[in-house]
Order: sequence, then C-alpha cells, then structure tokens
Amino acid sequence: MTESTPASGGPDAWLTLPEVAERLDIPVNKVNQLVRDHALLAVRRDGVLRVPAELVVNRTVLKHLPGVLTLLHDAGYNDEEALRWLYEPDDTLPGKPADALSTGRATEVKRRAQALGF
Repeated sequence: MTESTPASGGPDAWLTLPEVAERLDIPVNKVNQLVRDHALLAVRRDGVLRVPAELVVNRTVLKHLPGVLTLLHDAGYNDEEALRWLYEPDDTLPGKPADALSTGRATEVKRRAQALGF
C-alpha cells in the first residue's frame, strides 16, 4: 500500500521496505542492505522506514540515485537532509533534483551534490 503525503515539497507517495522488496523482486534484507549502503534512501515516517516511491521505478532503483546519495552523505548530509535536498524545488533545473534524476539531467544533479562537499 502506498501512502501519500501532502504536496509540501516532499515525495508524492511512500513505500515501506517490504513494498520496495516486492517491486524489486528481492528479499527485504537486501533492501535493508541497499539503505545501509546509501544506494537507496529511506526515512522514518510514523515510526516506519519508508522510501519515496518515485525512487524505485521499473523494478529498479533510479540509476544515478546511489551516486547522488554517496555525494550527499560525503558532504555531511544525513538521510533526512538528503531527502530535503532531493525534493527542494530548484527553478534552475527546473523542478526538484529527484525529478531531474529520472529525466536525463542526472549529471547536473550529481555536479550540484558534489559541489556541496566544498
């Protein structure tokens, strides 16, 4: 079951880790490993780890997401801060970095994430 969230700059929908496992056709412990390795972003909502639904598309994690998450964590961002950065509207992209990752502007998103470390 997908949980919706208000349009406050965050994800439109959330998935629990078991739902992600089902979408990716992998065991839940592998999803936990993806989260631990910063290859997938999960944050607590209502006491449950949840993943923004649009980060898991076509039975896979968005191609450039792990690299962006690594850059953000290297810059000192925790998961909540990374989530805010990914969903903060940016008129120069245009849109949100999370949206740009799936529309061919991933290189620009990675460049901006890398610049945060300096």
